[in-house]
Amino acid sequence: MARSLFSALAGAIFGLGLLVSGMTDTTRVQGWLDVFGDWDPTLAFVMGGALIPMAIAWRVAARRRVAVLGNPLPLTHERVVDAKLVIGSSLFGAGWGLAGLCPGPALASLGWGGWGGLLFLLAMLVGMVAAPAAKARIDRITQAA
Repeated sequence: MARSLFSALAGAIFGLGLLVSGMTDTTRVQGWLDVFGDWDPTLAFVMGGALIPMAIAWRVAARRRVAVLGNPLPLTHERVVDAKLVIGSSLFGAGWGLAGLCPGPALASLGWGGWGGLLFLLAMLVGMVAAPAAKARIDRITQAA
């Protein structure tokens, strides 16, 4: 019960932070990405406001074996940059630039009734369903080559 309560609280704080910071405003996000046009640098402060506490949390978590609620902390993985990471990151970035939303802000934007967020969320769900078949096909093609 405590885990569900803290998960809901963390999600609510995260969503509120996305709304307050403007991450659900597609024009602000696209303005951040428009480096050679009408560039909007305000999201740099949002990123800094997220990265600094996370860097501290990672340092604290590295010294612990279990989370505050008693659950085991996942082991850190090797930091390998491979083709899957590069392709996935590129697709994520392209989608973020085209739509001006990524999954978290898309969910948060549903709270104020934005149709763009709902359309993005539906497209994201279709992509999640189609991804395993696409990955299997790509793996077959690359193994045959």
